[in-house]
Formats: sequence, C-alpha cells, structure tokens
Amino acid sequence: MASLALAACAGPPDAASLPDVTSPAVVTADKQPAPTPVVPARWPLTGVASDAVVERPALAVKIENPREVRPQTGIDQADMVWEQVVEGGVTRFVAVFQSQVPKEVGPIRSVRPMDPAITAPLHGLVAFSGGQAGFVKALSTAGLQLLSNDAGNDGFYRKSGGKPAPHNVFGTPETFWAQADADHSASPQAQFTIARRAEQSTVVQTGTPATTIDTVLSGYAHPSWTWDAASSTWLRTEGTTPATAASGARLAAANVVALKVQLVDSGTVDPAGSPVPETKLVGSGEGVVAVGGRSLAITWSKASTDALLVLTGPDGQPVSLAPGATWIELVPTSSGSITVS
Repeated sequence: MASLALAACAGPPDAASLPDVTSPAVVTADKQPAPTPVVPARWPLTGVASDAVVERPALAVKIENPREVRPQTGIDQADMVWEQVVEGGVTRFVAVFQSQVPKEVGPIRSVRPMDPAITAPLHGLVAFSGGQAGFVKALSTAGLQLLSNDAGNDGFYRKSGGKPAPHNVFGTPETFWAQADADHSASPQAQFTIARRAEQSTVVQTGTPATTIDTVLSGYAHPSWTWDAASSTWLRTEGTTPATAASGARLAAANVVALKVQLVDSGTVDPAGSPVPETKLVGSGEGVVAVGGRSLAITWSKASTDALLVLTGPDGQPVSLAPGATWIELVPTSSGSITVS
C-alpha cells in the first residue's frame, strides 16, 4: 500500500523522457484530369475561327469579268477567287464558296481547260453554264461533281431586267449545295497553309513593306491591290476603277497570291473562232504573296492536277498566309507582269 501511495504522488512522467513517435502525413492526390484546352473550329479555306463552322463542301462557281457585267453578285463572299485569262485577254473568275452562303451569285459562264487543276483539290461542286465537251469531261474526270445549267441542274435561272444573254445566268448557292451527293458532301481540306493570326504569317514575319501589288494579266486586264490598314485588307482596283460587288461592298482580300504562269494555246477555239488559252498549273514557277502590308517573293509548285498548290519562301520553307479571303492572280509570263511598290 505504501508503494502505491508513493507512485500516485510522483505525478506524470517528464515529457523529455518519452520516446519520439513519428506518424506519416496522409496526403490525398488530386486525380482529376487536366482540363482539355478549347481550340476554336476554323473554316478550312479561310482559317477564320468561328463557333458556326459546319460541314459543307466547297462550291466553285465560274463567274465572268468583262467590263460590261461588273459589278458581279456574291463574289465579295467568296473564300477564294482565282483569276484566269481567257479568250481576247478578258479574265474569268473561279469563285469558291464554303464559309459564307450568298443569296445569289453570277453572272455564271462556261468552264475552261485550266479549271480542273484549280478545283480538283477541293473535291467539291463546280457550277457553270456552258463549256466544250472536252473541258466538261476533264472536270468530271478530276473527281468533281458538276452542276451545269445546260444539263438542267437546279439552281440556275436567267435574270430579267439586267444584262442580255449570255450575261444573265445567275444561281442560288443553297440550291447548289442541296444537290451534293454522298461523295461530295464533306468539307474541303485547307488549300494553303494559314497561320492562326495575321501577324504569324510568314509574309508578315519575313516580307518587306508593300502598299500596292500591280498586276498586268493582258492588254485588257490590269487588276491591282492596295493595302488598307484601316480594314487590314488589300483592296482591289480594276484599271483605275475601285472594284465592288453588286452589294456595293469593296472587293477585298486578306491575302493576294500572284503567280507567274505559262499560258498556252489549248488547241481549241470558242464559238467565235478565237483560240482558247490554257493556264498551265501543273509544274512550278515564281510569284509574289502579299499579306498585312508586306510582300514576299515565292516559288510555287503543283505536282499533279489533284495536288495542292505549294508556296515556298526563299528559305525553302512553306509560306503561311493570314486568316481571311485569298485572291489568286494567274499572271501569264508572256503577256503579264507583277509590280510591287
């Protein structure tokens, strides 16, 4: 009993005499997956980001360009426009639509022998009115779906109260798109390398300052482009006349691609007996690309009719464009010129 009393009176042990005890920390790892970055969808032919991007094939429309038919309808809404020399030095457009849907386009005219090389990489629709049987067959062979006024396809009509025939054929793009078959319903691949922002374009990064791209395609056709900093676009002029669409909108482009090309006799004649020229696009040559108030000398190449046109800079690397509409000027080496100032 005496021992127990003494132990009770001794009190708690000294803390310094207790052994050290270590307990591991309990850490719960955060196993939530990393957030997926939001990458905005982009229209394939313009590279413009949009929440409204939809699956829709490219629609190429042959639109004429003599002075008496200007201004044309709907061309200001094209993603890409190719300008080519036809009979008599007059030019004709291949206007390609995909990101925008004009209510009406025209005047629509006939196809030419260089059209398969322009449109085949799009693997979409081609709308036209007229054309020699061989030219039409070449388009079909190139894998395109043909929409022909002469064949009775829907969407074409002659517009009354305007220009006389054959300058009065117009079309409705929505009706053209509605006829796309299963093999021609997909959106096109990008036709050029396009930077995410204009300032990232190869031309803006490495080109030299430019205010005007003056092209001579023939004795008849002298289109030029002037940089407009206010709209960040190149504005088109036909000779000395500012070029507009029927809507009143000035024709403008984020990118101007001027290519020196070989123009040859196709060996055929038009109904008036004039030789039909052909622009040779399969091959290679020199050119100029203008973006963001700057220009760059480039080399172009195209391996086959259905291959993409490749733009290469002086360093041998692909040239990237700015997001937006692109106009391609096919300038004959024999009768044309490209002047940058």
